[in-house]
Amino acid sequence: MKVFKSLFTLALVLIVNTVSAQTAEEIIANYVENTGGAEAWAEVNATKMSATVNQGGMSIPVTVYNTKDGKQAVVIEFNGQKITQMAYDGTNLWTTNFMSMKPEKSSEEMTQNMALNKNDFPSPLLNYKENGYAVEYIGTETKEGAETYKVKITQEPVMVNGVETPSISYYYFDTENFVPIVIETSQMGQDVNIVMSDYQEVEGLYFPFAMSQAGQPFEMSEIIVNPEVDETIFAYPGE
Repeated sequence: MKVFKSLFTLALVLIVNTVSAQTAEEIIANYVENTGGAEAWAEVNATKMSATVNQGGMSIPVTVYNTKDGKQAVVIEFNGQKITQMAYDGTNLWTTNFMSMKPEKSSEEMTQNMALNKNDFPSPLLNYKENGYAVEYIGTETKEGAETYKVKITQEPVMVNGVETPSISYYYFDTENFVPIVIETSQMGQDVNIVMSDYQEVEGLYFPFAMSQAGQPFEMSEIIVNPEVDETIFAYPGE
């Protein structure tokens, strides 16, 4: 009788825990806690990520900079030189024209959309309530061979070809560790699928060191939290 009661109690606990975890708020809270905690994430002011991208049989080193005030830069090394593939200095979003090798400003629409990313450093999941984002638990689904919790997050609308468009993403959290392993989102009106794995600890926080976007794999070699960042990396040349 005692054995039966113990098993019944255990089953009940498991059911209650499962139900309570199946809310978007609980899932995101577990993610934040399992990857370092809200206080530790709040102390992150910048990140520097070094990765390698294989393109056309070539391994291309890529360095990605992100800051809390919304600045970003993607720098690649190609044919022995460093090239700013994309950068945003808080005012200008610009790229390097690979034909002329000269900097070019992006469109006003792209720049306005980039400015919205300031709210999402280092992840839109961390301050979604303060930013007024809506989150919704959709259900469970198998992704990358793992059982996941599917959560919908609706952020500020973006402009796509002059039309205000809802910004909706779907995060798939591994049910065991509560970390996202797949994100389905859109960029410039195009659907994008991001796959993440190999979470590793950096300064008490956990980041995915293996990623792929639209089938393009990125292998992280190093992630630095709060690095010293030269502000000229982001600045549009000539201004």
